[in-house]
Amino acid sequence: SPAAPRARRMRPAVQRGTLGGFLLLPILARSLAFSRPKRPPVAMEDDVHAVIEAYKPHRRHPRLYSPWSNDMFDPAFLELVQEVRNGATAEALVRAGRMEVVTEGVFSFPMLADATCDMIMEEADNYKATGLPVRRPNSMNRYGLILATIGMSPAIEDFQQRLLQPLAALLFPIEGEEFGGHHTFLVQYKASEDLGLDMHTDDSDVTFNVCLGKEFQGAGLTFCGMMGAEDHRQFSATFQHSKGRAVVHLGNKRHGADDIQSGERVNMIVWNHNHAYRSSAAYQHRMHFYQPEDGEPDRRCLSYTHDRDYEAYKEIPPNVQAPPARRNGQRGWCPPPPFCYDGMDPVAPRIVERRTRELQAGRPDGGQQGQQGQPPDAEL
Repeated sequence: SPAAPRARRMRPAVQRGTLGGFLLLPILARSLAFSRPKRPPVAMEDDVHAVIEAYKPHRRHPRLYSPWSNDMFDPAFLELVQEVRNGATAEALVRAGRMEVVTEGVFSFPMLADATCDMIMEEADNYKATGLPVRRPNSMNRYGLILATIGMSPAIEDFQQRLLQPLAALLFPIEGEEFGGHHTFLVQYKASEDLGLDMHTDDSDVTFNVCLGKEFQGAGLTFCGMMGAEDHRQFSATFQHSKGRAVVHLGNKRHGADDIQSGERVNMIVWNHNHAYRSSAAYQHRMHFYQPEDGEPDRRCLSYTHDRDYEAYKEIPPNVQAPPARRNGQRGWCPPPPFCYDGMDPVAPRIVERRTRELQAGRPDGGQQGQQGQPPDAEL
């Protein structure tokens, strides 16, 4: 018999500026923290400094290591930031064509000059050719480079404070009010490496993501809802990358990289951290407002890493190692049991039913489509 209707929980008032800073019950905090790729463990600081010093004689583009001059940016980006400093509203900037709204809480605009994109990629290739240590950029991407480990932090910090923070403060007044740190890295996708990236949220308060190149087909960036919102796993939009163009969003926005079809895509991602915000009562108690999902998830928004009901809709993508929780017989954490949509549980019979139906229809692979990127490591 159908499940009895569940009374709708009233959504508490949340300041608009948070755009999804939903607070979870303390008992859920540990599980929900696994939703986002983490910064890799950092080696001893002396080791990082030693690598930076060892690479200094080999730097290909020295100008990347000091504050970036205006000619390294798209002129439209500098004009955008200047208008922000002059008091322009987000609405006025959109009307003037300075930036585009991809979907609610996600904005796009030109950022880097083509020559700068090329320099950053060439510098990364040059560093890798030295044989010096390359640390994976986070716990989900296997390929890329952390720019701090080659000595670019001072330049990125200037870029962050001078150009990124004023824009973030306008778009996200609470999370972007100030920045006290960053984690900046390159990611790359191509057929012989990572194809795409499973749905996740970022260990970031505000994320800037700019495409550096190269030539590629596919590899869009799909956005869904905010962590903890009733539409957390509902499709919002797909953003198509182009060289030099950036997209900005809150770290709590669920998103994933679609599989690349051909070529290679390289992006520079800046995770910005607001330490004052993270120390605030609003952030520390942010998990009290997790909402029940208002219906079945959109298949484009499913995560094989995190979602308990993923296999009720799809098989784990081929050639992807099962995430650690699934190897232990578990099925992720999302959504937490008190907040699932009507009819979601129990999940196991639904998985059997789906597989039986697809076998009978002659689709033993489950008709799998979507991200086939590498899974996160054992940290998640």
